[in-house]
Amino acid sequence: MDGVLLLDKPSGVSSNAALQRARRLFAAEKAGHTGTLDPLASGLLPVCFGEATKFAQSLLDADKRYRATVRFGVATTTGDAEGEVVDRGPVDFDRAALEAALAGFVGRIRQVPPRHSALKHQGKPMYAYARAGIDVPREPREVEIRALSLVDWKPPDAIVEVACSKGTYVRTLAEDLGTALGTYAHLAALVRTGTGGFDLADAIAIDAIEALSPEDRLGRLRPVDCLLDALPRLDLAADAARALCCGRTVVAPEVAPARYRAYDPSGAFVGVVSHADGRISAERMMRSGERDEGPVPAAFQSGRST
Repeated sequence: MDGVLLLDKPSGVSSNAALQRARRLFAAEKAGHTGTLDPLASGLLPVCFGEATKFAQSLLDADKRYRATVRFGVATTTGDAEGEVVDRGPVDFDRAALEAALAGFVGRIRQVPPRHSALKHQGKPMYAYARAGIDVPREPREVEIRALSLVDWKPPDAIVEVACSKGTYVRTLAEDLGTALGTYAHLAALVRTGTGGFDLADAIAIDAIEALSPEDRLGRLRPVDCLLDALPRLDLAADAARALCCGRTVVAPEVAPARYRAYDPSGAFVGVVSHADGRISAERMMRSGERDEGPVPAAFQSGRST
């Protein structure tokens, strides 16, 4: 069971609970998701099965897109709607002031991670300290907001669309927006609309998966190499593909130095390879049914690299 499922996670369910439910429906031995969504949040959660888990890092590192509801005038203990109200303030700014504040957060910014986060401090997640009433130091981290636009403004709620780098905390962004506008704010709702090249419009809800036949469920899986579309393609000769799958290098002076998603002569994806100093070496390869211990190819033979 190798492939990628674009799951539309509902609000009120943890990412791990959604993952385990999907894993059981597909009878997959190995499964993992590509970036946690808080239980409050809903939206796109790509789930990797089998060999796809080897390549999940590409989506963990990818940019994300969100639609967030920011509620102004109220601060909570967690920075989102799950926390207790701790402060209130006025909401006396207009749409123009709000849009000006949003523009001020576009680009590289520094964020202090929320107290209730999964970041580790001395081996324990920060939320564990927060729940115990212990305050631990939180160092600012640099993230990038690629785009931030106002979709709707009905005081005290603003709906905004966010495109951001990995590691961005949208609830921290909501709180910082409140501060910039002279009041308080928290994240009232959050939907992940995209990650990397994937879009929420192509995802399926877990209840809809349950209603499908086993055959139709398999039809919802995307191939493993869909995780690596950002890498150029490299077509390998059969002996080169076998050598790389066995962990050996291949002489290839004519190939440009880069990382590649590699394919054998049948068109089957075999893994991620890198080229440097005239040689191709394996980075992470698909499982192979047989290991060929034959001679290492003296030269590279390939259809093309793109």
